[in-house]
Amino acid sequence: MSADPENPTGRSGDAGRVTSPASRTSSEAEHDTGNEVDPGVDTDAETGPVARSRAARLGAWLGEVPSSQSPPFSKYRWLRLLTYLVVFYLALGIAGAGTEELSDDYGFTLAVALPSALLQGLAILLALWRPVPAWALSLAAAVATALLARQNIATMRLSSPNWPWSPPVLIAHMAVILLLALRVRPRGTVAAFAATALATFVVEGGIGALYYSPTGPAALALFAVAAVIGVALRSRSVARTELVQQTTITAEERARRTLLEERSRIARELHDVVAHHMSVISIQAQVAPHLVENPSDELKENLTGIRNNALEALTELRRVLGVLRSESPDEPEAVEDSPGVSAPGTGAAPHAPQPNLARLDSLLENTRAAGLDVVKAEEGDPHGYSPGVELSAYRIVQEALSNVLRHAPGAKVRVDIAHLPGGIYLSVSNSRPSRPVPPSPGSGHGLLGMRERAAMLGGQVEAKPSRTGGFVVTAFLPRGAAPEPPEPSPPSPS
Repeated sequence: MSADPENPTGRSGDAGRVTSPASRTSSEAEHDTGNEVDPGVDTDAETGPVARSRAARLGAWLGEVPSSQSPPFSKYRWLRLLTYLVVFYLALGIAGAGTEELSDDYGFTLAVALPSALLQGLAILLALWRPVPAWALSLAAAVATALLARQNIATMRLSSPNWPWSPPVLIAHMAVILLLALRVRPRGTVAAFAATALATFVVEGGIGALYYSPTGPAALALFAVAAVIGVALRSRSVARTELVQQTTITAEERARRTLLEERSRIARELHDVVAHHMSVISIQAQVAPHLVENPSDELKENLTGIRNNALEALTELRRVLGVLRSESPDEPEAVEDSPGVSAPGTGAAPHAPQPNLARLDSLLENTRAAGLDVVKAEEGDPHGYSPGVELSAYRIVQEALSNVLRHAPGAKVRVDIAHLPGGIYLSVSNSRPSRPVPPSPGSGHGLLGMRERAAMLGGQVEAKPSRTGGFVVTAFLPRGAAPEPPEPSPPSPS
């Protein structure tokens, strides 16, 4: 669907290029207007945007900017075909039946009646693509037909024909005004209706005729109805388009905010790990001189420098950590409906040590106390992981169990942990829920946080439904330091 005519956009091209004064040749300067041009003023930069803006506004007013009411009108082929057929048969009916109607009412010959009716039919077809020129053509043809009929009414003494708007001309102009109102802005429709009313007043009230039935007031009332219907349909379409655009923007902003919140949460946790290592470095640098007999001055100086740098880095880390925690001391991602399985950053001691694999058993016990039947299977040696890997593994299992509590109450859960030479493999699978699932108050950030943690370490997370109607979350986290991670992909809803 194309953009709405309410918000026309200029086309990029040569008109939008900005040419600096230095790039203008002497021949180009000679072929200008002949007046002196201030070398510090860029005329292209001034006139280009203005010209594009005027052209865009003119195109919108003429109904030439694509919109939802522009051809092909719909994404459905059958609806497009139906629209074209209705308009085509209406134009054909006006051209055929209108010729006979004009001949009978106004006494036109075929050479006069046929072109008058054909012009109205052509205006209807033209209104599909160029509504303003089509309206001008229809109104001009209607005025010419009325003036030609005026002579016949006075000389041939016809039996009170409908004038100045005969039935076929009136129907054709109604269709054109309707298509016009669907495409142009409301003030353009009002201007067209006012011009039609003025022409009707001049022909019927100013020029006048003898022995006729006036149709001006009735015609204007019907034209007003067609204009109101068109404006209402167009306004409804514009409102729906703006709502869809706003919904899309809101969803993108929500996804971006979710991503930033998850990264901030991960950063707060990793700051604790880094701060611990920096503290260890500082202490070791302070103790090292006492472990060596007669240490040299160079050694003492280097160790003192290491200690001072570590303390400075630790101070900066604490400042950053304080800022991150002060922004959100109570995590919004906390699982309100998951007793015993709290999210990171919650609880009475937000500065407590970060969890690791050794605390998984306690996490599983809390989950069992919340009403889930949890079975754990573990293989391999659980040692040799960095604190960041252990923290991420714990958080992934914790979030997976929280999702089971939230979305599959009463389900059976199996947690598989495999300690492989290259890293740790996690799998949390659950069966079909045993009772109806209540509406979840969660914020839907769970899978996003899992993927962010795994990507940070060079691992991966996969979540998918199982064949038995449950859900399976698998993850692999490498043991060693991850390479530089690629650019993060757009967030996907959990």
